[in-house]
Amino acid sequence: MIEKRRNDSGTEPEIVYSRSVKAGKRIYYLDVKKARNEDLYLCITESKRKLIGENEAPQFEKHKVFLYKEDFAHFVEGLEDVISYVKANVGEIENRPEWVPETSDENAQEEDHKEDAPRKRLFGKLFKKD
Repeated sequence: MIEKRRNDSGTEPEIVYSRSVKAGKRIYYLDVKKARNEDLYLCITESKRKLIGENEAPQFEKHKVFLYKEDFAHFVEGLEDVISYVKANVGEIENRPEWVPETSDENAQEEDHKEDAPRKRLFGKLFKKD
């Protein structure tokens, strides 16, 4: 089980804005959380379903990345750079047919995230092209 970060009051940091992205066998949770000092940061969680045995309940392998607002511009610049490199070397990247960016698949969320705030849009604003 993953240990959850808690603040001084014993609760997890508040999720103030959120979005889930189902991509193949993985789900990415993009959660904007509020730190103790009222600052906002982004928590990106990759969750992959693992089947352990035929009769056992599925388990979820999770990996988290915390991205602080002062690093957003550098992160977006780096991400755009590597995406451009991949496109230049393998051609245009096709979207997965089951992924619809305008909607969030609420039913695909696993039990651990059911108590979280409702999923909302996030990266559309971060990566918005003018």
